[in-house]
Amino acid sequence: MSRQIHVGGVAVGGGAPVSIQSMTNTPTHDVEATLSQIRALAAAGCEIVRVAVPDERAARAIGALKAGSPLPLVADIHFDYRLALIAAEQGIDKIRINPGNIGAAERVEAVAKTCKERGIPIRIGVNGGSLERELLERYGGPTPEAMVESAMGHVKLLEQYGFEDICISLKTSNVPTTMQAYQLMAQRYDYPLHLGVTEAGTPAMGVLKSAVGIGGLLALGIGDTFRVTLTADPVEEIVAARQILRAIGLRREGAELISCPTCGRTQIQLIPMAQQVEELLKTVDKPITVAVMGCVVNGPGEARHADVGIAGGNGEGVLFKHGQVVARVPEEQLIPELMKLIQTL
Repeated sequence: MSRQIHVGGVAVGGGAPVSIQSMTNTPTHDVEATLSQIRALAAAGCEIVRVAVPDERAARAIGALKAGSPLPLVADIHFDYRLALIAAEQGIDKIRINPGNIGAAERVEAVAKTCKERGIPIRIGVNGGSLERELLERYGGPTPEAMVESAMGHVKLLEQYGFEDICISLKTSNVPTTMQAYQLMAQRYDYPLHLGVTEAGTPAMGVLKSAVGIGGLLALGIGDTFRVTLTADPVEEIVAARQILRAIGLRREGAELISCPTCGRTQIQLIPMAQQVEELLKTVDKPITVAVMGCVVNGPGEARHADVGIAGGNGEGVLFKHGQVVARVPEEQLIPELMKLIQTL
């Protein structure tokens, strides 16, 4: 089990529930626009949000953002240690910075001392595309071993000043490399891990790469918090993140749809029916599983683990509950009767 840190009121690691993160794409100094996006992310299910801090104007906006944010805030900082100090003074909940990139030892010490005094954790974020040249030459590229060594080099800079309130990420856009890097880190060290497949792309491929990479690691018991990175509205990242957690059984929020792929036995319009049920289930907040199956031969049996479901026939179908048929109804009444049954659960 990993160590535990706290990002505001959210525990990360040490057996705490896996938390969902995202990042705003508004100018951080535009407080109203940024808070509006943070509220939208919170409503979608985000639990920790990161903001870019490229300059002093952004850093000094953190106090106002903190005052209005429903979520803990993480400051994303590169190279300039002074921005980390300002963010800390402004009350940031966590800082993302790589100590090896901020210069002289006294700068690292200043950041470590300030964050330790204020109880602010630091995420060390290693990206395959920005590894140290020496490591790239020695390992022949951004290999998992190179990424882990880079991360631990940054960690040691903080540890020498007594700072261990650390989280680590090891991201590349290559799924196998990313997964291997996290597995290697988990075998060697117990710092909490922030998962992600960086630059995953638009939702069409980005959700798939994240589901395989992030979901695969979480299914192995590796990872404490994560962000799905998409070239899209950040709210879409949260939707995908929640789906990943539900797919691997770490969350039971709302209704889950299961449906068969159809075959030659199917005699109803199963595909549009499944799509309609999926849309209707968005308004159901019960932690239930709902099945939409194509035939009465296999439907109730194959989906017996579902709480409720329907299985089609020829112009009619059956309604079932925990694998037991409870009614036979005309095809056009299958969905309305299914929704009525859900209301009784």
